[in-house]
Amino acid sequence: MKLSNFRYHLPPELIANYPAKNREDCRLMVLNRKTQTIEHKKFKDLLSYFSDGDAMIINNTKVFPARLYGTKEKTGAKIEVFLLRELNHEARLWDVLVDPARKIRIGNKLYFGEDDMLVAEVIDNTTSRGRTLRFLFDGPYHEFKKTIESLGETPLPKLIKRPVEAEDKERYQTIYAKHEGAVAAPTAGLHFSRELMKRLELKGVSFAEITLHVGLGTFRSVDVEDLSKHKMDSEQFIIEEKAVQIVNKAKENKKKVCCVGTTTSRAIESAVTISGMLKPFNGWTNKFIFPPYDFNVANSMITNFHLPQSTLMMHIAAFAGFDFLMKAYKEAVTEKYKFFTYGDAMLII
Repeated sequence: MKLSNFRYHLPPELIANYPAKNREDCRLMVLNRKTQTIEHKKFKDLLSYFSDGDAMIINNTKVFPARLYGTKEKTGAKIEVFLLRELNHEARLWDVLVDPARKIRIGNKLYFGEDDMLVAEVIDNTTSRGRTLRFLFDGPYHEFKKTIESLGETPLPKLIKRPVEAEDKERYQTIYAKHEGAVAAPTAGLHFSRELMKRLELKGVSFAEITLHVGLGTFRSVDVEDLSKHKMDSEQFIIEEKAVQIVNKAKENKKKVCCVGTTTSRAIESAVTISGMLKPFNGWTNKFIFPPYDFNVANSMITNFHLPQSTLMMHIAAFAGFDFLMKAYKEAVTEKYKFFTYGDAMLII
């Protein structure tokens, strides 16, 4: 498969700027791989596709307010800093992206908040846009994190063409988010409400929680025509024994095992035994899934509608089948489904 295979026409007005009023009220396109049929439903209709003994795998990572706005020492130039990853807890070292990058050099100090509430020093220049910052903060770690929380902004993707609003803090987070570490939300999970999860549990559906801290690599464009040459950014993930037991029991009983999102799917496909069962894992993955690919664990998947030529779209094409997915996307455009982070959902069975 080539990069150019994944082009399709996406009218800009179909990129959702706001989430559905209620999480479970977004639209749901259902793709049945066996019958090659497409149905148009609401997300809450998920209930009718799952039954006792089925398992859903969810990513409980939590997004932190990763976008900071500050000024550069002496010049007062406005700088945007995007926190990517904490490198050292004690030393307050972070990997960041800076914009505009050309103005920032090693040794520069950056100031954030009123009365320069937070100060950082550039100590390394790793890539054209990336830097390593040391935050100069004397207080205890919990106070430092509190300061970041108060100054940071919800890191909505730039494709959402509006300012960040107060409600984004809650809506750009799954209701089951627990472990902080993501700079982008696992968006397939945004559609679940507490009520819907409760009703699924009452039907006998089990939820297996894993953690994969979504990085900005999720949005990185593919620049090579030959997909086998594309390198994914590494992301940290953890799968514990409890999740393994839930998933493998459903597999053994020939029940549905549903991945909620591509992040979840990448994680479990990176932790598979020779016999195709899930195993506990704590580490990193840079797995890139694109057609053709044989999935080992899940036999159904919930996802959003992804941008043309994105790695997420390629992942879903491997699961749904390339031709079937292209047909579904064409229909989604015709039916005016909403795409991207705050858009509608797809269930593939």
